[in-house]
Amino acid sequence: MHLEIVSPEATLYTGEATAVTVPGVDGEFQMLDNHAPIVSLLAEGIVKIKGASINDKQKKYFKTGKEAGEFLLEISSGTLEMNDNKVIILSD
Repeated sequence: MHLEIVSPEATLYTGEATAVTVPGVDGEFQMLDNHAPIVSLLAEGIVKIKGASINDKQKKYFKTGKEAGEFLLEISSGTLEMNDNKVIILSD
């Protein structure tokens, strides 16, 4: 799936991912390829991205996860939309 993560300061990530886990206001949830369309508010927590390729410019925003190919991004809040296998996260 295509993933975009945008903050007020910059576009933090644009590229492909196999799974995205986010901190929803009612709890953490995960999206995989071809997930049903969804719009959700995000709470403070960690966005986990699997199967992504992070370049040197993007590394300053992300931490490496426990698994290979897993990257973590701390957010304080945000909004998520997934439609047609494209995820857009607007984060604070």
